[in-house]
Amino acid sequence: QLQLVESGGGLVQPGGSLRLSCAASGATLDYYYIGWFRQAPGKEREGVSCISMSDGSTNYADSVNGRFTISRDSAKNTVYLQMSSLKPEDTAVYYCVAGLGFGNLLEYEYDYWGQGTQVIVSS
Repeated sequence: QLQLVESGGGLVQPGGSLRLSCAASGATLDYYYIGWFRQAPGKEREGVSCISMSDGSTNYADSVNGRFTISRDSAKNTVYLQMSSLKPEDTAVYYCVAGLGFGNLLEYEYDYWGQGTQVIVSS
């Protein structure tokens, strides 16, 4: 059973940076896409970014493209989300997800979800 554990959330000022980590265990990740979704208070959950563990190809939501960077460390079975130029609207619970889909930011492509980590962007 694949397990995902997020870390790195917290409070940051607008314009600041934060790095989230997602440590995966319990399965071979070679064919998985691992990514991030987020849910802000009162809003629907949205896909943020994902990465192929096999070839490193990435996908980003328009709202974060150019500000966020997803990367992987296959030796550590860990995926990172480097978030820069953060805005108050980035405030949300961020969930690490994993699935054997096609690299789209669609919830149904991801069978495994972490518990989430809170990110608050505020002055």
